[in-house]
Amino acid sequence: MTLAASPLSAAPLALPRRDQLVPPQLRPGRDLLADGTALARDWQVGRNVFLDAQNVASEADYKRREAAAGRIMQHAHIGFRSVERTIGAIAELHATCARRGVTVDRFGITLDWSMGYPPDERRKRARGTGIVLTGPEDFARITNAAPAAAHFGDFMMGLPGALENVKGALAAGATALGNLGQYFTFRLPDWDDDVATTHATVTALGLIAAQPVEVLVHSNLDDGFAGLFADMSSALGMVLIEKYIVEDLIGARASHCFGHHFTAPLVRLAFHQALASVSDAPGTMIFGNTVSYKSVPAGNFASLASYLQADIWALTRTHTGHAINPVPVTENERIPDIDEILDAQTFATRLAGHARESAGLIDYAQVDALAERLVEGGRRFAARTLEGLAEIGIDTRDPAQLMLALRRIGPRRIEAAFGAGTPDASAWGGRRAVALAEWVEELEHDALGWAGSVPAPDAARLRARPPKARPLKAIVGSSDVHEHGKNLVERTLQHLGVETIDAGASVDADDLASAAVAAGADVIAISTYNGIALTYAREVKAALARLGAAIPVCIGGRLNQIPDDSNSGLPVDVTADIAALGVTPCTTPTDLATLLATLTFEETP
Repeated sequence: MTLAASPLSAAPLALPRRDQLVPPQLRPGRDLLADGTALARDWQVGRNVFLDAQNVASEADYKRREAAAGRIMQHAHIGFRSVERTIGAIAELHATCARRGVTVDRFGITLDWSMGYPPDERRKRARGTGIVLTGPEDFARITNAAPAAAHFGDFMMGLPGALENVKGALAAGATALGNLGQYFTFRLPDWDDDVATTHATVTALGLIAAQPVEVLVHSNLDDGFAGLFADMSSALGMVLIEKYIVEDLIGARASHCFGHHFTAPLVRLAFHQALASVSDAPGTMIFGNTVSYKSVPAGNFASLASYLQADIWALTRTHTGHAINPVPVTENERIPDIDEILDAQTFATRLAGHARESAGLIDYAQVDALAERLVEGGRRFAARTLEGLAEIGIDTRDPAQLMLALRRIGPRRIEAAFGAGTPDASAWGGRRAVALAEWVEELEHDALGWAGSVPAPDAARLRARPPKARPLKAIVGSSDVHEHGKNLVERTLQHLGVETIDAGASVDADDLASAAVAAGADVIAISTYNGIALTYAREVKAALARLGAAIPVCIGGRLNQIPDDSNSGLPVDVTADIAALGVTPCTTPTDLATLLATLTFEETP
């Protein structure tokens, strides 16, 4: 599939200079690691009910034991905002599942993004949709809620509050900590100090490496660069780069998760096989393919079965220690409740019994062929990246320099410069992909579909501007780190002849408003996901008012938010509240196109 050139598939971008990537205030990585090692005298892995019940030193030991026995492990994710409700849910789910003959081996916890800030900053920062843990005692309440491993991933590491978070989690006996992938892509609202973020992250990694037991440094590839690369071989190459940083330079153990954007069974099977061939560390989990949940719950069970069956086949063939992750079928609508999580876990156990029987029917020739291409391309990408950075003066033996340089260059420029494919200005990402990422194909397909669904008179009005009139201009940004919704809006508008300006992901509301005014945008289009739709819309409107600008604002995505006085901790729909602000809720890109067509009509004499 060849895609036309666009702002999302631009020609390779020049790399920044060394002085733009390595500021003088960045401390040497060896000093940061030494600080982490020193802290290990006072902060070591504690014990909890999981470690004691299983008689293991760490989750890695448990994973190896269960994998050797051929058990398919299961991961459940809890997304409530209340600590008390989260603890209760873990205990209830574990006990109820056990009575059904279902074993939940590990629980993932949704931490609030405010935990990414340094501790003295957290109280004055806006809350998201997760829980807040303030010290070792709070972490221990989670790790002792049930005899299952506690997984602390998002907003733990890779952010400015990483060191304090890691201290608390280690003391509570947690031995799989992440999310390193977030270091490369996540930006907290109103926090621009990437040097402080790097210092905290590398020091925390040093503390982990100095532990007397094995602690897995978890990285969700879909949350890092790998979820933004157009070539799946680049994603595998990022595994190799992260392993080099964590294992060779720091001395810890890297463990990778993937799956959000891997839809086809062939792709999930092949990527798993490729990952197994380049890493012998136990995996954390294979994440659920949440982007495939596009139906009602009954329809989403088909998607659940499709990806789980592929993952079970993959683990039956080559057991990497990953747990499967049966995501509740209501995930695309709201935060799932306990009974919905229970149903998904029960479904997964039953399916594992069936999938084992069918695994022998699979012809793995196509799987292995794609896996070999991914490994070969990934090794080429990783080698080119490290060599290329060294050529511009980056000390690739210094983890702090290497990590900050990668973060500041960003995924588009890294892949355009060092991708395994041959340069091609017409290709998405600037290179012909060894294996085009599914999200690119899906996004292009969906964008064409949405553009085609715009009523013909509106589409004609957008494409045929009045003589001498400039193209309509839309500035598109996301309120959080999730970029695919933003990219879909951009690509759809481009197919309709609308000029788009990329405001970026996790863009602060005041920065978005200022950029819109400076660019002369006709409309501001916002993609949102993390349950802050109303707050963010209100902040953008306030910022525009301060600037004396009256630019129409449209917001789409998950238009929900957790009320401050909520007893359930679950988000509610805020579409009407957003509309009352004078912001247009756009359920689909078509709604945005209709709004733009209306603007065109108003301008037409």
